[in-house]
Amino acid sequence: MQFSVSSRGCRHTQACVPQRPIFLSWDAPPQQQALSPRPSFLPTSRKIGGGRRSSTSSLRRRAAAFVSASAAAGSSGQRRSELEPPAKALRRLIDSPGIHQGPACFDALSAKLVERAGFDFCFTSGFSISVARLGLPDVGLMSYGEMVDQGQRITDAVTIPVIGDGDNGYGNAMNVKRTVKGYIKSGFAGIILEDQVSPKACGHTRGRKVVSREEAVMRIKAAVDARNESGSDIIIVARTDSRQAVSLDESLWRSHAFADAGADVLFIEALTSRDEMKAFCRTSSSVPKMANMLEGGGKTPILAPVELEDFGYKLVAYPLSLLGVSIQAMQDTLIAIRKGRVPSPGSMPTFEEMKDILGFNSYYEEEKRYAASTWQSDSQRGISDSQSLVKKDQDGYGIVEVVNPDAYGNYGADGSSGPFSGIWSRTLRVKIIGRDGFEKLDVRIPAGFLDGITNIVPALGGVNIKELLNSTAAESGGKLLDFQDRMGDKIQVFLE
Repeated sequence: MQFSVSSRGCRHTQACVPQRPIFLSWDAPPQQQALSPRPSFLPTSRKIGGGRRSSTSSLRRRAAAFVSASAAAGSSGQRRSELEPPAKALRRLIDSPGIHQGPACFDALSAKLVERAGFDFCFTSGFSISVARLGLPDVGLMSYGEMVDQGQRITDAVTIPVIGDGDNGYGNAMNVKRTVKGYIKSGFAGIILEDQVSPKACGHTRGRKVVSREEAVMRIKAAVDARNESGSDIIIVARTDSRQAVSLDESLWRSHAFADAGADVLFIEALTSRDEMKAFCRTSSSVPKMANMLEGGGKTPILAPVELEDFGYKLVAYPLSLLGVSIQAMQDTLIAIRKGRVPSPGSMPTFEEMKDILGFNSYYEEEKRYAASTWQSDSQRGISDSQSLVKKDQDGYGIVEVVNPDAYGNYGADGSSGPFSGIWSRTLRVKIIGRDGFEKLDVRIPAGFLDGITNIVPALGGVNIKELLNSTAAESGGKLLDFQDRMGDKIQVFLE
């Protein structure tokens, strides 16, 4: 017999198999095939997944050796290569009617959730990335390399356009050019660049300082040059923090200058009233405007999208919603766990829902396209050659067809008329009932393979097949074994 190796996965999922799972199958030698028709023994099919009881998971992991792993990767449904470039998609979105909402993500999972919720694009939040990646506040501690690395993970996880937080470009105009080119390579559709000095910080916190007018404009010109040199169409969002650092008039002047320098979208951080927001939208009216609805008590009024659209905004960001509710949920859950409780069913997705959200199901579907068996050598397993023949049931789960072993020499395969010459024409049924009363396994195998079944049911180790078959007087339906293992599971073996 031979064993095949399958990819290792979560132990509670459909494709969860041991690192060295066994697909059991065999073929008779040619001479034996001539003696009798090839019999086929099919074990009862089992769907290996998050079972009804966690106590069955260990056995189901072993039983998964009988199942061909089916599955597939990628939750987005379309390959990135089949989609239009992200910058082109974002530009098309900006050119379309209405105002467009973009929650801010901070990692691949939060980005996937944004896309799953139906949003057409999203932002990255430097504030949230600093907290999630470093566990530190947004005070300029994140580096260019860390932001590019995080951005790559985010853009790889989704198909919607992502506007990246480029902070202040991480230096002078030459640094800005490198930053823009790096964000383009990382798959961003847009980049937000601000005029803060280094180290920069959240625009709604105290002590904001900005560079000179000339340097601020040169940063945007450098960004435009970097885009042109790269042959990209990345959207450049020019942000000024001069409203808090200097004055409203200064922020309006800089916004106008950024538009003249080639910025695609304008953004004044931390405007403090509706009147200020209206005044901003009147500046360079042909250039789209971005609003930042900082949740939880920022300086800017939180307004409905329809009102923002009336003012003249085209894009609106929600920078802290996902991070904020995540922090609160984790704090509440940890307090409950400390008190001996677990989250209530309605407060979190079920395991099946989580698998769907995280992409297990789509992974399973795509993996079916590449299903194959990988064979180990005799020296690796110390057993003879065989073939694996895996079929699918109507639900797409694997069942194995066990046919004609090449171990006949051990049990009268020479055609002798001894009591074991026909052993491979008999079938053993192995049943296991858990101590909770739920069925864990019900499988039919060739009688001579009982030694091999110990890989799946270790409690059957050391069973003497010849002695058992002798004791049944070769009568079908005889019960060979009926006992409880040390875990309290009831194990039964029948001769059919």
